[in-house]
Amino acid sequence: MRVTKLVSTCDLKDCPTIYATDRDTLLVQGETPTDHGLVIPEHETLVEIPTQLVFDLIRKGLRGTEDSR
Repeated sequence: MRVTKLVSTCDLKDCPTIYATDRDTLLVQGETPTDHGLVIPEHETLVEIPTQLVFDLIRKGLRGTEDSR
């Protein structure tokens, strides 16, 4: 899978980030919340990211900033 960083909250590798893949999907890096009270299937997960990160992605468009394999 080829992964391209689209937008991040910082330049480090441990910050909330949204990536595009060559599969026409998005990968989201963020905190794993445990206090949501939802029932999630075992093969799925939730991540929490700042709302501003999504706004930044919309403002910027789906242009990649760098490759991150």
